[in-house]
Amino acid sequence: MHALVTGGSGFLGRYIVERLVARGDRVRSLSRWPPDDLASERVDVVRGDIRDARTVADACRGVEAVFHTAAVPRIWGPKAEYHEINVGGTMNVLAGCREHGVGRLVFTSSPSVVFDGRPHAGANESLPYAKSHLAVYPQTKALAEHAVLDANGMNGLATVALRPHLIFGPGDPHLLPRVVQRAMTGRLRRVGDGTNLVSVSYVENSAAAHLQACDALAPGAACAGKAYFINEPQPVNLWDFINDVLQRAGVPPITKSIPAGIAWRIGGMLEATYRLLRLPGEPRMTRFMAAQLSSSHWYDISGAIRDFGYNPQISIAEGLRRTEPDLKHWATLIPKG
Repeated sequence: MHALVTGGSGFLGRYIVERLVARGDRVRSLSRWPPDDLASERVDVVRGDIRDARTVADACRGVEAVFHTAAVPRIWGPKAEYHEINVGGTMNVLAGCREHGVGRLVFTSSPSVVFDGRPHAGANESLPYAKSHLAVYPQTKALAEHAVLDANGMNGLATVALRPHLIFGPGDPHLLPRVVQRAMTGRLRRVGDGTNLVSVSYVENSAAAHLQACDALAPGAACAGKAYFINEPQPVNLWDFINDVLQRAGVPPITKSIPAGIAWRIGGMLEATYRLLRLPGEPRMTRFMAAQLSSSHWYDISGAIRDFGYNPQISIAEGLRRTEPDLKHWATLIPKG
């Protein structure tokens, strides 16, 4: 197979590229800042912006499948940037697929598209999109996912959306480094009563799910035109998981807490302040963050197992063991608060 991976130099994207290469596929990687070591005999590296329609269309030429992972992953930032990249970039990918007759599109979405602040316990894909989102990231990912699924069956294109939850693993630039940083600088508090369960997804399992979905994808296939939750089979207690991460990094556990309601109100006030004063960076707390840190959100993966054989091979414990060197390294880079 000849495949395009948008965001191929990103965290998940790079693992997808590596798995494709390992099984003998040819890959084209599109990203704004590709690292020097990504190019190889089997990987054609294209430097470009997902917001440029012509660049994206050219990258789609001659490929059989597209893995669209490129997105703005942060939960705070300029609304225009989220819409241009998460929504506009996805529309460019769809246009490129149509122009060049690409047959399969696997879109990396997020469970946050259905998250409205209320707990999810063992929820499945029957959950509707949230009527209102607590941040622009899930709002734009929902718009993009909707567009991808609506495009299924048009011009011979089969599409599927995967929703990996809280991806972690070696090379993670987002989730666990932030946890370690906040803990070491004294800015991390347990939000709520500490009993909330969440789903997590080890990055190699997430990457494998993308390939499995792509291999099963075809017009009329069971997974065509659908979205699927992707995570480990069993949830974890969020704060036990975080303290396990900190212990492996050599950082003291979190012992201080803040009630969920107070965190929510602080988040709302900080959001308003940052918008009004146009402050740089991001608030220490937002309503979305307060809800995510205090409520349960874990998901049933039986749909992915049934429709394309999703079968996580690496346990959470083994995933953390493999990530431990990175955790210790991150801790050495962060000054203590």
